[in-house]
Amino acid sequence: MDARDPSLRPVEYSVVAASVLAGVVLRFWTKSHLWLDEALSVDIARLPLGDIPGALRHDGHPPLYYFLLHEWMAVFGEGDTAVRSLSGVLAVLALPLAWLAGRRVGGRVTAWAFVALLALSPFAIRYGTETRMYSLVMLLVLAGYLLVANALERPTPLRLVGITGVTGALLLSHYWALWLVAATIAVLAWRARQTSSADRRRTVRVVAAVVVGGLFLVPWLNVIRDQSAHTGTPWASPVRPTTLVTTTLQDFGGGDFAEGLLLGWTLGVLFAVGLVARPIDEYRLEIDVRTTPTVRREAAVVGLTVAIATIAGYVTDTTFATRYAAILFPLFLLVAAVGLTKFIGVAARGVLVAALLALGVVGGVHNVITDRTQAGKITAAIRAEAQPGDVVLICPDQLGPSIHRLLPSSLGLTQLSYPTLSDPSLVDWRDYADRNAAADPVAIADEVVARAGSAHSVWLVDDGGYKTFGGQCESVESELGAKLGSGRVLVVNDGDTYFEHASLIRFAGPAS
Repeated sequence: MDARDPSLRPVEYSVVAASVLAGVVLRFWTKSHLWLDEALSVDIARLPLGDIPGALRHDGHPPLYYFLLHEWMAVFGEGDTAVRSLSGVLAVLALPLAWLAGRRVGGRVTAWAFVALLALSPFAIRYGTETRMYSLVMLLVLAGYLLVANALERPTPLRLVGITGVTGALLLSHYWALWLVAATIAVLAWRARQTSSADRRRTVRVVAAVVVGGLFLVPWLNVIRDQSAHTGTPWASPVRPTTLVTTTLQDFGGGDFAEGLLLGWTLGVLFAVGLVARPIDEYRLEIDVRTTPTVRREAAVVGLTVAIATIAGYVTDTTFATRYAAILFPLFLLVAAVGLTKFIGVAARGVLVAALLALGVVGGVHNVITDRTQAGKITAAIRAEAQPGDVVLICPDQLGPSIHRLLPSSLGLTQLSYPTLSDPSLVDWRDYADRNAAADPVAIADEVVARAGSAHSVWLVDDGGYKTFGGQCESVESELGAKLGSGRVLVVNDGDTYFEHASLIRFAGPAS
C-alpha cells in the first residue's frame, strides 16, 4: 500500500475485500449469552418510551441508544441475535464512512487501509456483537469527523446543521462524548489562532455548530444532575493515565491474550508512526517531531480526550472501562492506518499487513467462541433440578439481569437479588455503595429462608468479588448453610474462562 501510489494491486484489493467480508460476518456472530450490561440494556429498553428516562436515573446513562433499541426490538424481537443485530448494522455502516475518512487524510490507499483495519478490528467486532451503544458511538464519531473536516473547507448550512445534530446525538449516547467534544473545541480553537482570517471565520462557524449541538443536552440536564449526585461508577475506582492507555491498547487488540496484546501494541506503534514518521525509501523511516500535518489534529483530539477524561475521572470519582474508548477509537485507528501506509517497501508492507489482519482474525474468532458470562451454565443447572416455588437468590444484584433473562417465569421460581430482594432484571445504581454498606446479610438470609419455606430449595448464585459488598455474599452463604444445612456446589466460579462469573450452590433445606 504505497501512500504515493493512487491505486492498489489486484491482490491488495482481494485482501481488502476478504477483510471486509470476514469483518461483516464476525459482526453478527457470537455464541455468548448476554452479560450484565447487555441484559440490563434490553430490560430498560423494553419499558414504555416514557418510562425509560426514569429508569436511566437509576442507571447512569443518556437515553438515545435505549430509545433506538426500544424501536428495534418492537420490529425484530428480544432474542439475543435480534437485540445484538442493531449494533452489528451500525458497525457495518461505519465501514463506508471509514473509507471516506481515510481518503480525506491520505487518498485511496489510506482509505482502503483504514477500512481493512476497522473491518477486522477485534474491538469493533466485539462491540458490533454487543447490545450496547458503542457501535453507535463509533459511527457517530466518524460521521462527525467527516462533517467537521468538510465544513472547515466549506461550511455550508447543511454541513453545520449536520455537525450540530451529530454532536447532540453523541452527547445523548455516551457521557464520554463530553470529553471528545471538549478536546475537539480546544483543537479547533488552536487552529483558529494559527490560520488566515478566512480560515478563522470558517473554524468559528464550525465551533459554533458544535456548541449548539450541546444544547441537545438541555432537556436532559435534570437527569444528568440526578445521576451525578446518586449513580456514578460505584463498581470501580478512578484509574491512572498509564493504566488507561495500556488497558485500552490491550482491548483494542481484542483482550488479555497473547495475540490481542500483540495487535494492540502494534496498533499503538502504528499510531506513533502515523503521527511522527515519514518514509525515506523502501527500507527506512525518518522521525519528524513536527508531526504529520494530515493527522496532527486527529491525534491531538485523541490525546486531549484521554487527558481530559483522566482528570474528570479523578475530580468526579468515576472510573474508566476500555469500552468507553469507543469514543476515540475511530480517530486512533485512522492515524494508525496512516502509519501503515508509510511502510512503502513491498516486503515490509506485506508482512505487516498480513500480520495485522491475521491477528485481527484471531481476535474476531476469539470473540465468537468466548462466552462473556457464566449465566448460561448456571441457569442450565437450575433448570435441570429446580422445582416451582424454589427461591433463587442472586448475590450481588449485578449478576441479576443475565441470570434472570435465562430463567423464564414459566419455571415458577421466586427470583431475588441481593441486597434489596427485588426483581433481578434491573440494577439500581442510586446511592449504591451506601445501600450495600447498610445491608444486613443475616436478616436477608432469614427472609430468603422464610420465603422458601420448608418444602423448597434455595439456590444461591454468588460471587463475592464485587466492590462495595465487602464479604456480604460470603456471609449470606454461611447463614444459609447454618439454617438449611450444607449446600451442594453445582457450578464452580470460573473467573479464568468468563468475564462475568459466579458459583451456584443449592441448599435443599431440612425437608429434603
